[in-house]
Amino acid sequence: MSLPVQKNDRITVHIEDLTHDGAGVAKVNGYPLFIVGALPGEMAEVHVLKTLKSYGFAKLIEVIKPSEHRVAPPCHVFDQCGGCQVQHLSYEGQLLWKQQMVKNAMTRIGKLPDVPVLPVKGMDNPWRYRNKSQIPFGLQDGRVVGGFYQTRSHEIADTDICIIQTEEADDILRELKKELGNLGIMPYDEKSHQGMLRHVVVRKGRATGEIMVVLITKKKKFKEKDEAVAAIKRILPQVTSIVQNVNEEKTNVIFGDKTITLWGKDVIEDLIGDVRFEISARSFYQVNPEQTEVLYQQALDYAQLTGGETVIDAYCGIGTISLFLAKQAKQVLGVEIVPQAIEDAKRNAEINGFTNTYFEAGPAEVVIPNWYKEGKTADVLVVDPPRKGCDEALLQTILEQKPKRVVYVSCNPGTLARDLRILEDGGYVTQEVQPVDMFPQTTHCEAVAWLELKK
Repeated sequence: MSLPVQKNDRITVHIEDLTHDGAGVAKVNGYPLFIVGALPGEMAEVHVLKTLKSYGFAKLIEVIKPSEHRVAPPCHVFDQCGGCQVQHLSYEGQLLWKQQMVKNAMTRIGKLPDVPVLPVKGMDNPWRYRNKSQIPFGLQDGRVVGGFYQTRSHEIADTDICIIQTEEADDILRELKKELGNLGIMPYDEKSHQGMLRHVVVRKGRATGEIMVVLITKKKKFKEKDEAVAAIKRILPQVTSIVQNVNEEKTNVIFGDKTITLWGKDVIEDLIGDVRFEISARSFYQVNPEQTEVLYQQALDYAQLTGGETVIDAYCGIGTISLFLAKQAKQVLGVEIVPQAIEDAKRNAEINGFTNTYFEAGPAEVVIPNWYKEGKTADVLVVDPPRKGCDEALLQTILEQKPKRVVYVSCNPGTLARDLRILEDGGYVTQEVQPVDMFPQTTHCEAVAWLELKK
């Protein structure tokens, strides 16, 4: 069967949707074409680049009829860098599209067309929101470059500024590029496994202003260590922690296992609401603390706690949601598969004076049934799984144990919809879903779902 388009065709198409990575989607006699840079509602002339059996790719040649939400992207490396995908879509347009994306997932994947999906809770200022930046450095034509990886590659888009991260991260990016040559520190090269400096990570506490700079190096010993510390203190006099992380492996994973404090504190602190957290170089901590507070408050609202409930927090991480819940619950039990995260959770509970929390390391689908056998049952169960969604065994545990209310915090509308369908088939009713925009200028969208056990 011949395809409706062939390679090198130039055609006019109508853009119907965006993919999860921000490419426009047009259909020619039902055959999808993916077009980077095109927006829903637009008429565009495109050049077909590649055709496969069930879909193809085309290049945007000209926008004939632009979307009312099309804007000029303010970042000068937007077309190269893979960090943002939708800067060419107005923020109002981004929020509308993200709401529709969640609705589509509910309908197409979850077969839940009647579940109310509320308007997305966005930001007043959708820029400079990231409290953590991971900056790769390298060499291009003998010149030190730094910035962010280009789309689907490990080539660096060289830049001195990123308008979704902090000004302090920009200062490090810009000035350290100048300093590396003077210091004699060679950037790491993935292909040859040569060089010393792999990445620089900058973390900032939004509420406290504390700043950590992490030098990720190929080896523990490097003779320019003292000079590097002095340079960072010169660039950022307000820095509170300078840390080295050692990654000797041939890998594109950023962090290694060994972390050494070079100067200042071992951790920085931040507040979400009135709950204080210690953040180490490798701690998981949401990168948009302003919207994290919105997200967790939504989870707390859906939990509807009166002070007498026992809550189980599956995938509890370092206890961020757990401690929010503990303010209004009788008891919160948190489980997380990463032992270090559980140690962080215990420490964070101690820092904040919580005595009604209990944390245990292990797979949620193993630990929670053991708790039930010991008589530790939940009135409310909260899940905040990774992008792949809940483990199937955990979903079965929920259906067997039947907590009266489930609050599902999701970073992937597709797996959220899939899991809601399973819980609905097992006796729950999804009351509503509230999307929250944690990552403006990107295609990612978080959401919180509220489920009640059928009476």
